[in-house]
Amino acid sequence: MSKKILVTGAAGFIGCEVSLILLSKGYQVVGIDNLNDYYQVSLKEDRLKRLDHKAFRFEKMDLADAAAIKGLFEREHFDGVIHLGAQAGVRYSLVNPQAYIDSNITGFLNILEGCRFNPVEHLTYASSSSVYGRNTKTPFATEDPVCMPSSLYAATKRSNELMAETYHHLYQINATGLRFFTVYGPWGRPDMAPWLFADAILHDRPIKIFNNGHMMRDFTYIDDIAQGVVRVYEAGVGKNENKLYNIGHGNPVNLLDFVQTLEKHLGKTAEKIYMPMQPGDVEVTWADTAALEKDVGYTADTDLDTGIKAFAEWFKGYNR
Repeated sequence: MSKKILVTGAAGFIGCEVSLILLSKGYQVVGIDNLNDYYQVSLKEDRLKRLDHKAFRFEKMDLADAAAIKGLFEREHFDGVIHLGAQAGVRYSLVNPQAYIDSNITGFLNILEGCRFNPVEHLTYASSSSVYGRNTKTPFATEDPVCMPSSLYAATKRSNELMAETYHHLYQINATGLRFFTVYGPWGRPDMAPWLFADAILHDRPIKIFNNGHMMRDFTYIDDIAQGVVRVYEAGVGKNENKLYNIGHGNPVNLLDFVQTLEKHLGKTAEKIYMPMQPGDVEVTWADTAALEKDVGYTADTDLDTGIKAFAEWFKGYNR
């Protein structure tokens, strides 16, 4: 019988793509998501339609519901867990901080407790490049200090890493955390820059360029990220470790170059409004991915032009 994997956040951007890869490799996948309205639920429902597969089963469930998560683990006997469910977004954490504590702290605790009492071969979970906060050394390496978060979102993700370390120490939970760097591509999130910019450009609205354009992001294409997540999960099965990796492209791009590439593939020029830096934001993200390349052979092969072209074509079709 094929192995059974729990994917949390299965209706999310990364969770859906990871689930598709797992299904293509012959795994059984149980996906959970609370389908909250942080952004349009219809997009999440459309992602779930892509997971129409005999080996996939979806349950609507809130990570913060301890009894529901406990029952799920006891009932399903998972071989492994890929935990991608979380309250996302840096700026929203300034508006609704409680959502981040409920989903990212309490929710992760419930997943760890599930793995404690119902042992799994490997827990792979999502952290974030946001943990580097006000760190000014680039590229960011997992050995760098991460004690100056710039947002509550970042603080919750760093908390997840510490919680995983504690549960590994106390209960020998085999866990790997992945610090994601600016994921983009088809089926992406409406609160992120590619979607916001594309929507504004196509509807002749100006776009806001923060920090007057002096921003660099390590944009990483969704296919590279999802393949990397699955490779990390499989590489860690059956070990007794607690690991942390950066997962990104390793090649930061200036925000204005990103916009120019998007303009090219949308066939329209954006009206730009230059703005100061937003609270909670950082000027540069840049992943040192050497450890991931060495340990699991990960490389992000999709260049920006290829990735943006695929995103733009999908976006124009999806938002007709």
